[in-house]
Formats: sequence, structure tokens, C-alpha cells
Amino acid sequence: MKAPGGFGVPAHSVTTRNLGAAYPLLAEAGLGRRGVLVGHDLLGGSFVFDPFELYRAGAVSNPNMIVFGQIGRGKSALLKTYLWRQSVFGRRAWVVDPKGEYSRLAALWGVRPVALRPGGSVRLNPLDPLRHGPPSGAGSAGEDPDRRQGELLASLASACLGRPLAPRERAAVELGLGTVRAGAGVPTVPAVVAALLDPSGEQAAKIRTDRASLLEDGRDVALELRRLVHGDLRGMFDGETTPGLDLSGPLVVLDLSALYSSAALGVLMACATAWLQAAVSRSGSGQAFLVVDEAWAILANLGVARWLQASWKLSRAHGVANVAALHRLSDLAAVGSAGSEQVGLAEGLLSDSETLVIYAQPPGEVAKAAEVLSLSSTEAELVPQLRRGVALWKVGRRSFLVRHVVGSGERRLVDTDAAMVDR
Repeated sequence: MKAPGGFGVPAHSVTTRNLGAAYPLLAEAGLGRRGVLVGHDLLGGSFVFDPFELYRAGAVSNPNMIVFGQIGRGKSALLKTYLWRQSVFGRRAWVVDPKGEYSRLAALWGVRPVALRPGGSVRLNPLDPLRHGPPSGAGSAGEDPDRRQGELLASLASACLGRPLAPRERAAVELGLGTVRAGAGVPTVPAVVAALLDPSGEQAAKIRTDRASLLEDGRDVALELRRLVHGDLRGMFDGETTPGLDLSGPLVVLDLSALYSSAALGVLMACATAWLQAAVSRSGSGQAFLVVDEAWAILANLGVARWLQASWKLSRAHGVANVAALHRLSDLAAVGSAGSEQVGLAEGLLSDSETLVIYAQPPGEVAKAAEVLSLSSTEAELVPQLRRGVALWKVGRRSFLVRHVVGSGERRLVDTDAAMVDR
């Protein structure tokens, strides 16, 4: 073959492996074209991701997602822009925001965050009932709302006490909740506390004991839950949900930043998440995302971790894609001692999350990441070297290296460096 001018073009030999990367029109097939454009697949092409579309296609068995990312690596930017882009498809988003970082996203969406403060004017009832039965076409049995309330209340009590409930305490909680349900209206935490501190002889007879013994069995639980009613955590979850809260918008943000440094943050996040899940279920608004930022605060409490895992398993029935955000993989191990149930439950969320997004991790995390996340040797070698904005995505049985792209109109939304950079 002769090039223009009569000069010969030298032959070039290359392996098919290298030729595949060099050929300009060849790219990774990706996950399809239906969904939100995230950015560039570094092996070629664009990267589009949507958990609901992938579930419909049978590529994943659940829509849940966990995002690991150190501060400054791009985790928050991904979550905020992804939720914003999903709004194009009519998807709603519900966010538990312990640091107050989603106010700009709320403003862009034209809504105001629901700010919870001790002694504040906004109250949410974590015992609000779920809708009876799953959404139409969910294909699974509906969750028993009475059982959910009992499990949540026991989880909150366990978190407040800092230990698992004894059988007699759990029975006292169930009987107290039953007393409240027998009355009129929706159960609330103050009503349950009152029932625990003043049990009836009729309820005591149900477990073959007397009223004084039943009172003693539930007294410690009642005094701890009383913190949500009369103690330092009053004014947030101590009554019926404040009338007039606008939940019809495309985004609902629960701002817990006033208590970010509180030791009770896990309990507060559990209450907020429970209320959001009930609200999402009752709304029947179709597919939605429920984001729990700083999820380590919930997983550190055994009772709450049990409840959260059960909620994770119900994602398909409720049409909700749960998203948990953590800093490092060691956050899962830090929720309890080695071999503890807390650690087992935290790691169990991984098996109930078919999508894992892993931003750069410290070298000391690599061995654990390779073991727990089933990383190949190549993936384990890459994880500590990932640049800002680049993440390893594991979706079902496939892996991708993706560079998240932030649009020019989204930069103000994700800018967290204003205090560090002179503008």
C-alpha cells in the first residue's frame, strides 16, 4: 500500500488485545442506554446507570446501592448530581442528611429541607403506619405494619439502652404498643412511654404476670424512650407528625445537622429513616431513592442495624432504591467488635446491595476491601490509586472504572471547597 506522495506505510503488528483498545470505534458495551448518564467509562464510551431499569432487565436482583468514598474524593458530588439527573425521569428522592449538605440541592429543586431541632416546631412520628400491602405489581407479600412498628420501637429502645432487649423488656414493649393501638389514633412514642409506665392488669395477664412485674419489666425501656419525649431529644419525634408538611415535592430532605455531634445521632437517624420509609410507602408515588448519608451512625446500634437490614430487604416491595453512603470499608467493621452481630449485619448489607461504588481507599483498606467486596487482584491494586471523581463500580457481576462528569450548571451544587479556596 502506498501513502500519498509515493511513500510506503510500514506494516504494524499488534495483539488483538491491544488492537481492541486502539481501534477508535470500539468501546465497552456498558449497562445499556436507558437511565442517567453518570460520566465516562475509562475503558471507552459513556456510562449510564439506572437500578430500576437494570432490575427490569434482570441484570441485578435488587436496586440497593452502597457508596464508599473518603472526604474530597467525589462521593457527595455523585449522589447529589445523580439525584438531580433522576428528576428528569420523574423519580423522587428522600434524603436523611446528618450534616446539612443537601440544602443547595433542595434549593435547586425549589423545596426547603425539613430541619429537625431539639425543642423545634417540626415533629415526625416514626411510628406512622406503612401502607398496607406492596405497590401494585410488586409481586411480594405486603409488610405487616403492626409488626414493623413493634420491631422499630424495640430497635429504638435497644439503641437508647446500648444493649439488646431482654425477653421480658421486648414483651413489655409489644404489650405497651398493643395498649396504644387499642385506643384511637396513630401510635406515638409518648403514648407508648405512658403505657409502659402505667400498664394494665389485662395486659399483664396476657403473659401470666401481674401489673407490678410488668411495670418493672418495661421501666428501663420507658425511661430511655422518655428522652425522645421530655429529655434532651424532645421536640422532634415526640408526637404526631406536624400537619402541613409538604411531602408532594420531588425531593424531601431531613436536616439533622443540629445534632451531628450528638451521641444519639444513630437513634435520630433511625427515627428519621423510619418516618421517611413510611411516608414513601404511603405516598405510592412510584420509584424513588432513599439516601442515608453517614450510614455508620445507624449501623453502630445493634437493634437499629437489625431493623435497617430488614428494611433493605423490602426495597423491591416498596419500589425504593436504598442508598447508603460510607467513608471507608472499615466503617462496616468499626460498628462493633470483631465477629459481633453488628459487623455481621453491616456486612450483610453488602449482599443486599447489588451496586457498589468505591472511590479511592487508603492502602490499609485494600486487603479488607478485596476480601469483603470480592475484588480481583487488579481491582485491589487500582483502588488506592483512583483519582478524584473516578470510582470502581461493581454492578451485579460486572465491574467498571467510571469518571463522574459534573456539568457546568451543577458545579455550584457540588462545591464544598468554598471555605478552602479563595474565589
